[in-house]
Amino acid sequence: MNSLIKLELTRALRNRKFLFFSVIYPSALFLLIAGSADATTEVDGTGLTLPTFFMVSMASFGALTAVLMGNSERIAKERESGWVRQLRLTTLPGRGYVLAKTASAAVVSLPSIVIVFLVAAVVKDVRLDAWQWLALTGAIWAGSLVFAALGVAIGYLATGDAVRPITMIVYFGLSMLGGLWMPTTTFPGWLQDIAEWLPTHAYAALGQAIEQSHAPHAQDLAILAVSFVLFTGGAAWLYRKDTLKA
Repeated sequence: MNSLIKLELTRALRNRKFLFFSVIYPSALFLLIAGSADATTEVDGTGLTLPTFFMVSMASFGALTAVLMGNSERIAKERESGWVRQLRLTTLPGRGYVLAKTASAAVVSLPSIVIVFLVAAVVKDVRLDAWQWLALTGAIWAGSLVFAALGVAIGYLATGDAVRPITMIVYFGLSMLGGLWMPTTTFPGWLQDIAEWLPTHAYAALGQAIEQSHAPHAQDLAILAVSFVLFTGGAAWLYRKDTLKA
């Protein structure tokens, strides 16, 4: 399994297109959205300035990109090409393939988080305590496992041709409605009520709580925990179903 993890990491790091969209793209979006923002203007209902708010949003978006886009498309295409079937003929346990995919995506997601933080600190002069930087990095990185599980589930659900549009709909839908691209306080009331129950909204709220030196809301933790169980359970069921087909 270690050899497969190394192979997946090498493939991910050599994929320049994937690295751009998962590592550079979130930082570029941060500069586009918050580059001209007043460092003292606060986002309504959050108590955070625009740069600090969007720093967490774009770091979360970058991690989401790495684990969701990276897992779903590769798994679907490798199933279709027969690579997954070939791996089943080896001594590699089924969970080893999924773990290798998740590990490679998680490694790529970490730089995307750190680079957004560096850009925010250098360009927009965002200042936090040392424990907050560490806690933010750990929370966003660990929280991305929820969406890594979703990526695995989509990869086993969709065919090679259908996986990209399905992933893009889920990806952009969760990002926009969850408030990663704009504060949900700008949404109509009915849409805010929906957004509060999305895992991406809860995901970003973890980082915002750390920035405010507050404990995370129980509802946000519960939403992430339930989402992880559902996505993991769905991925496991789809994996077993795919195995029986083979």
